[in-house]
Amino acid sequence: MDITIHASYLPHIDHNASLAFYRDVLGFEVRNDVGYNGMHWITLGPPDQPDTSIVLYPPAASPGVTEDERRTVTEMMAKGTYASINLATKDLDDTFARLQAGDAEVVQEPTDQPYGIRDCAFRDPAGNLIRIQEIS
Repeated sequence: MDITIHASYLPHIDHNASLAFYRDVLGFEVRNDVGYNGMHWITLGPPDQPDTSIVLYPPAASPGVTEDERRTVTEMMAKGTYASINLATKDLDDTFARLQAGDAEVVQEPTDQPYGIRDCAFRDPAGNLIRIQEIS
């Protein structure tokens, strides 16, 4: 079997703040930015990984979700408990400094975890938890 990760989805609520964070702070390239009825779907990814993307989507556009469920999703996003993603870097300290300088919300500074990895954590403008692990 030949399967790869093509795209992961994270909700977003502010087009400009999301672009500023993922493009300007993380350094991802914008691959697609589609607007419809005031909502935006933004596809981004690392420049050296053209086949792997993150799609930022408006949670209000999810089909079949009731208004009560949308409110719950919005509340969970605001608390940072709705969605997350793990990224990796070879230089965690440099990446942490860049994110901190970009005014990203720090959740955890670089830490050696008891389960064998070193990582840090931030929240994106929508509240999504982003953990960044150091790899060799």
